[in-house]
This record gives sequence, structure tokens and C-alpha cells, in this order.
Amino acid sequence: MTLILERRARTRPRRVVIGFTFAFVLLGLSIAASLLVGTREIGLGAVIDALVNPDTSLTDTALTDRTVILDLRVPRTVVGLLAGLALGLAGALMQGVTRNPLADPGLLGVNAGASLFVVAGVAWFGVTSSLGYVWFAFAGAAAAATIVYLIGSLGREGATPVKLALAGTALTAAFTSLITIVLLADTAAFDRYRFWAAGSLVARGLDAALPLAPFILIGAILAIVAARMLNALALGDDLARGLGQNLMLARVVCAVAIVLLCGSATAMAGPIVFVGLAVPHVARWITGPDYRLIIAFSALFGPTLLVAADVLGRVIGQPGEIEAGLVVSFLGAPVLIALVRRVKLAGL
Repeated sequence: MTLILERRARTRPRRVVIGFTFAFVLLGLSIAASLLVGTREIGLGAVIDALVNPDTSLTDTALTDRTVILDLRVPRTVVGLLAGLALGLAGALMQGVTRNPLADPGLLGVNAGASLFVVAGVAWFGVTSSLGYVWFAFAGAAAAATIVYLIGSLGREGATPVKLALAGTALTAAFTSLITIVLLADTAAFDRYRFWAAGSLVARGLDAALPLAPFILIGAILAIVAARMLNALALGDDLARGLGQNLMLARVVCAVAIVLLCGSATAMAGPIVFVGLAVPHVARWITGPDYRLIIAFSALFGPTLLVAADVLGRVIGQPGEIEAGLVVSFLGAPVLIALVRRVKLAGL
């Protein structure tokens, strides 16, 4: 038995190192593919030249290539990286703080709340920019998270994973209905909303993405701070309290981080689902239950998944393209089915 434990102790760090190496390689490949792949064929040399060479005295073809890379592909890659980072971290935090393996910003109603408030901002206040969306998205995400937790906490059992999931599903249905009602009454708002709601990285410039980066940075810092707290919460409230963990502080830190991350990602790229669901499970398979490592891997796998989905949408949708949010949903559905079969909802 001692030999087995020692072997496992040696294997886990090695597995984590290999996992980090693999994650960084995948992230680099997804970024490279995002810059190379598109309706216009551009070689690797042209991409590197556009990124490192400021010279604009070029031929018409080279100038067009540079414009496509710098004005179209670089911004959508940055948006994918930022939104994927935010969604991956938010999913890990939600699964940790609720102790629910099916927790996800989309499944627990957070994305729907952010979307409803964004729609209200578009229809009633004339908001058109991502920086304008973000304040409504923050408010909607916070409202949805609060309502889901309050509903899920009803009863003697408190906030169980099943009750939280059911409350999130019900709230998502209700908010989706309200969104439809608002949009049917405002055609102009519907025209602006329908493209954003698909979860796309297209037409999101750096001027829209970079102002939201500080919110994601603050959320990421809070996620790192919360990682050790989540390890305590995973042991159960009574044991965590016995170890000296302030449960209210831990939940408040996680809640603020989730609102910042989900609100920023939703305002930037639309209500993308399943990134926050799948990514922490992949990270957990590599790292085990340590949330310090789960948070770190989620920060790498989230951007990789979203950017890779965007690239896949360009490939399979040629000569047009399929929005990244739709590709992620298509890929995430089998993951959700597998998780439901594995977790056995009745036993949560």
C-alpha cells in the first residue's frame, strides 16, 4: 500500500507538468490557427510579417493580407481568448462553490440574466457598445445568481446541487420568454440582438474588447484567491467551518468573481454556453480535486476551446462561417449527456 501511495504521489506532479505543457501547446496552436484560417488564404510568413513588421509600403495583395490579419483576425482572437478565459474560470468557480458538477453560467441562469438586462439596455436605453452592455450584464448576472441561490435554498435541505440546477433551468426559461417579449415589441433591438445572441467573435473589435479586460483581470485575481477557499468548501460546510474557513467570505468572493467574469464575457461575445461546463471537468481529470490547479488549467483550456470552436466554425461553414457559440453548443451537448449519465442526478 505504501508503495502504491508513493507511486501516485510521484505520478501526480508529473501528470500535472505534462498537462500544463499540453495545455500551452494547444493554446498556441489554436491562436496560430485563428490567425491563419479564414476565407482568405494567408500564409504563415505573411501573418508573422504583419504582426512584427510595421512597414506599410506594400503591394496591394500584401496590404490586404495585413488588413485582414490586424483588423479582423487579431481582434476576434483576442476576444476569444478573453471570453474563453472568463467563462472557463467562471465555470470552475460555480462548480466549486455550489459543489455541483453540472454548474455552468448557462445552466444556472447567469447568462440568461445578463442577456435579459442587455436586451433591456438595448431596447429601452439605446445601448450599442460592449462597454455599455457590460454594466447591464453585471446587473443581470448578479440578479440571476441571487434569485437562483434564494430559490435553491428553500426547504430544510438548503441549496442542494439538484435544486440549484432546477432553479437555474426554470429561471433561464422565464428570462428567455421575457427576452422574446421585449424583442417582439422592438424590431430595431431585435436586429441588434440576434447576431450578438448567437455567441460570435466576429465584428468584435479591440476597442470593444480591451475596455472589458480589466474586469476580467479582477475576476481572474479573485478566482485565484478563492481557489484555496474552494478546497475547504469541497469538504462540506461543517468541516470547512471547523478548519477556520469563513464561509460567507468565500461565497462572496466567488460570487463577485463570477459576476465580473460572466458579465464581461456575455457583454463581449454574447451568451456562450458549455465552455464553463466542460473545461473544469477536463482540468479535474488532469489535476484531481485541487481547485488551485483546476483554476489554473481552466484559465488555459477555456480560451483554447472557444478559439478552436471559432476556427472550426470558419472551416465547416465555408464560404461563410458558423458562430463560435453554436459550435461550442454542438460540442458541449455530448459532454452534458455524458456527465448526466456519470453523475447520476438522483444521487447528487
